[in-house]
Amino acid sequence: MALTTGDKSSGALAVRQLQAEDPESARRWDDFVFRCPEATFFHRSGWQEIVSGVFRHRTYFLYAERGGAIEGVLPLAHVNSRLFGNALVSLPFAVYGGVAAVNAEAAEALEAEAQAIAQQLGVDHLELRNFNQRHADWPTQDLYVCFRKPIDPDVDANMQTIPRKQRAMVRKGIKNGLRSDVERTVGHFFPLYADNVLRHGTPAMPRRYFERLLQVFGEDCDVLTVFDPQGRAISSVLNFYFRDEVLPYYAGDDVSARDLAGNDFKYWELMRRSCERGLRVFDYGRSKQGTGSYAFKKNWGFEPKPLFYEYRLYRRDSIPQNNPANAKYRLFIEAWRRLPIGVANRLGPFIVRNLG
Repeated sequence: MALTTGDKSSGALAVRQLQAEDPESARRWDDFVFRCPEATFFHRSGWQEIVSGVFRHRTYFLYAERGGAIEGVLPLAHVNSRLFGNALVSLPFAVYGGVAAVNAEAAEALEAEAQAIAQQLGVDHLELRNFNQRHADWPTQDLYVCFRKPIDPDVDANMQTIPRKQRAMVRKGIKNGLRSDVERTVGHFFPLYADNVLRHGTPAMPRRYFERLLQVFGEDCDVLTVFDPQGRAISSVLNFYFRDEVLPYYAGDDVSARDLAGNDFKYWELMRRSCERGLRVFDYGRSKQGTGSYAFKKNWGFEPKPLFYEYRLYRRDSIPQNNPANAKYRLFIEAWRRLPIGVANRLGPFIVRNLG
């Protein structure tokens, strides 16, 4: 399926779908993503395999090309749930999404095709998780912000940019004899992550999801784990790398990490290692306003930037609120916290796949 538009000397612009069996198009897609200033880690073609293979959602990875050159991409997935609604999203399980394009014509053509697919599927809404605002007249979710900060080329300078209270916590972790290792497995990470999200009353992603992230993205995905002096894993974070950025994305901590300052030490170690690796941006990721993670990142000296999650509503009158801040999920959250960890890990993937 292709939508053609425009008529320039270099040819008409065509919008096509990336096919899983076409590795050459995937290579061209990723070459474009790494060059395009608007693109993020979540625009990479590997997410098609993750979303369709692990979560069984049908994907529509659209790209606009002219004369054999890609001018824009838009990764989409169809998430249809009786519990949480029927949506076409760019992109489930990602903090950023939407169009990444080098010109307005490509961006408009991709969004027009996305809206056509949304209406063909009969979804309740189309959701584009934009980093920057694109449509002032579209309904926008104003719940989320992101935290990004430059990494100084000098390690000591980065330590000094951490506000005094959090800097003291980092030094406490160092004094407590904590150490960090970079790992290529989720053996230490997953139990810490699963226990952490259970304490917060939310379902855990399946273990195979994290294993596939490491496999699909190779050197651009790793795990940093913090150990106490006895060699016990107490804190861990799974990270993405894109161009000159590091993105700590999923994390978990043992209850003992608080007293040992394991959480602050963990992020300092990631920042230190990223500095030594020559990276220049620390992307602390998305947080909901008014939450503990929001306050934690603010305390590290990061300033929030609004994220523009924009919607086209077709069969609903308002933006969905499928998040723990929604009061209607309060009883579910309290009940989930009381589940045995084994039961929660078995049931969680069936729920979380529909949240996106």
